[in-house]
Amino acid sequence: MKWTLYTASTLLLLLFLFYGSIYFGMWGKVPNKKQLASLKQSQATQVLDKNADLIGKFYIYDRQSIKFEGFPQHLIDALIATEDSRFYEHDGVDNKSLLRVFFKTILMSDESSGGGSTITLQLAKNLYGREDYGYLSIVVNKVRESIVAERIEDIYSKQDILTLYLNTVPFPDNTYGIESASQKFFNSTTQKLSLAQSATLIGSLKANHSYNPRLFAERSQLRRDVVINQMLKYDYINLKQANKAKQDKIELDYQYYAPNQGLAPYFRAHIKKQLDTLLQQEKFKKPNGEVYDIYRDGLKVYTTLDNTLQKYAEEAMREHMTNLQKQFEKAYGENAPWLKNKKTFLAAKQRLKIYKKYVSQGLSAEAIEDSLNQKKETELFSWDATEVKSMSVLDSLEYYSKFLNAGMVSLEPSSGAVLAYVGGIDYRYFQYDHVSQSKRQVGSTFKPFVYTAALESGMDPCTYFPLEAVTYTDVDNWRPTNASKIEDSENVNYSLEKALSNSVNTIAVKVLYETGVNSVVEQAHAMGIESDIPRVPSIALGSSNVKLIEMATAYTSYVNHSVPSSPIFISKIEDKDGNVVASFEDLHPSLKNDRQKAFSDDTRQVMLEFMKATVNEGTATRLRSTYGLSNEIAGKTGTTQDNKDGWFVGITPNLVTLTWVGNDNQQIGFSSTAIGQGANSALPIFAKYYQKISADDDYKDIANAHFEKASSEVLSSLDCEVIKKDGFFKRLFGSNKTEKKFDKKEKKKKKGIFGWLKKDK
Repeated sequence: MKWTLYTASTLLLLLFLFYGSIYFGMWGKVPNKKQLASLKQSQATQVLDKNADLIGKFYIYDRQSIKFEGFPQHLIDALIATEDSRFYEHDGVDNKSLLRVFFKTILMSDESSGGGSTITLQLAKNLYGREDYGYLSIVVNKVRESIVAERIEDIYSKQDILTLYLNTVPFPDNTYGIESASQKFFNSTTQKLSLAQSATLIGSLKANHSYNPRLFAERSQLRRDVVINQMLKYDYINLKQANKAKQDKIELDYQYYAPNQGLAPYFRAHIKKQLDTLLQQEKFKKPNGEVYDIYRDGLKVYTTLDNTLQKYAEEAMREHMTNLQKQFEKAYGENAPWLKNKKTFLAAKQRLKIYKKYVSQGLSAEAIEDSLNQKKETELFSWDATEVKSMSVLDSLEYYSKFLNAGMVSLEPSSGAVLAYVGGIDYRYFQYDHVSQSKRQVGSTFKPFVYTAALESGMDPCTYFPLEAVTYTDVDNWRPTNASKIEDSENVNYSLEKALSNSVNTIAVKVLYETGVNSVVEQAHAMGIESDIPRVPSIALGSSNVKLIEMATAYTSYVNHSVPSSPIFISKIEDKDGNVVASFEDLHPSLKNDRQKAFSDDTRQVMLEFMKATVNEGTATRLRSTYGLSNEIAGKTGTTQDNKDGWFVGITPNLVTLTWVGNDNQQIGFSSTAIGQGANSALPIFAKYYQKISADDDYKDIANAHFEKASSEVLSSLDCEVIKKDGFFKRLFGSNKTEKKFDKKEKKKKKGIFGWLKKDK
């Protein structure tokens, strides 16, 4: 008896000392009540669309918190029935369960006895993690968590504990908190989860990987049914509800919120750049002067994007580019410029950073070639499916050089709101943003600026110009021609409408000469083009390099009372508690000022009629004939020299959309105009996009909108034949040459109009 009492007393003393050593932090600091009362968890910044629907997140841990009112009752019931049936009865530690763990799990090594953990204990673990203490790890961590759990119970109500738990518990795929899990797996808010969906997510808590519904659907479903049975056991649901829930198959609507995946990745990357700059400003800092951390502080960034339009835009791009890529490769065949040992490939190889690095290190040509041919396993982009192959640097260069890329942006002209934004074909493999970063030759999409400037200078809409080509001796005998034989050009004259709608090069240059290059450049800048425009006559054919977002901005002026819109991406920023960090007025103070018109109302109405003719009778008639669009649409196609860039701008009363297609290597163009012209390469993206919009009843305000009616004066000024042939006597006695030269006499005669040529020369 003495030895028994002595042994028992010694064991109790040792246990007391052991517990005390943990309590007083000898095994690691235990948070006190003050620290627990001010819990601060890292939260993901949410990027929301115009309807407050989630687009994506910036995070270290994918977590976004919600209030208790956001939890459906069946979610709470599923959690308690499965994880802690006596939750409302204990003070954080379920002593019965702990005794079972001690005797069965530790002393008898019976792992089937369970963990004895409560929701509050799990919360303590979620908040502070576990340390490795060797063979004592499970005991030390359990005791430490029990101390924290009891302190949590002293500070927080049961409702608060459930809220903290559900906002911090880890779910599959590196997701933290029920709201993030609901959005990721079911594209739903927590509040809208069904009983079966709630049971699926709660079931995954037992083992995040093993019960991941994305990876193991059947296993996850079996675990879900266990949760439902537990709810039935504890009378949270009846038999009918249980059977109905178990009959439902798990149907995921999985959302990728990683930076390289999911909806609108280029747009999200652009938003991040804007936030990095905005949040450094003094007026947008925290009250204590600290800068907001977009990865931890749980901001809500409200943007102008429309999730549905973005989805339509990405689908349209993929559908068209998949087919266009096949046409592109087939047309070149074995003569493709991206193939090894071709001149274009060799030039691209010498531009590689790794190649330049080897050269700077003094490696021989043979050694460089050997290094660049070392192979490794590489995941490759493909329109069909990604695949892994053994590839060298040169293999990869050849493989990726063949791919066409694309850019697309849709603006609401009245506000400048960016509603859809596609910066490239796949952000995982092509992270260069073609909307806001890339500058490409704009081709014939520049011509409307020339015609707008001409009308503003006083040129009559019914002015006629001859189709025939002219050699300009003042510009190194430059002789612009048309892409194809439009008609027998001799003795044929086109009106401005016919010339623009059919994108006639020869007349575009003549219109620029009549108007003056300075006037055209100033007109383009007034319409929102910020890039430098060389003051040379070739700009009439789009030789200048401009960003896509600038071109889209300029075209908004045609449906925004002659005023170019300013592109807007962010409308408001809130902190995690809903306090406004930056309002619309804070973010866009310049919009308060009165904007200047870029041209007159009459010019706007005339230009709209010209560009409607482009769609109805000119280079963009495929919208009607091939794609069956009957909406009111104006537009302009564009193709650059050697078919390297294809463009299309689609203008509707409430939406301006610009599309571009080309190769990132600007030495590689399309093999023919038939494939590379804007009407074939870029226009179909807009067409497919607009087909989807027109089929959606929610977008009738866009699809069914009507242009403003032109005034009677404007309609009268356009009342003329679009083609006029020279009369008999002019054909008989006039020059029969197919070209003209501006000789010195003519230059002197025209000095007032063409004086800029001498200066530029």
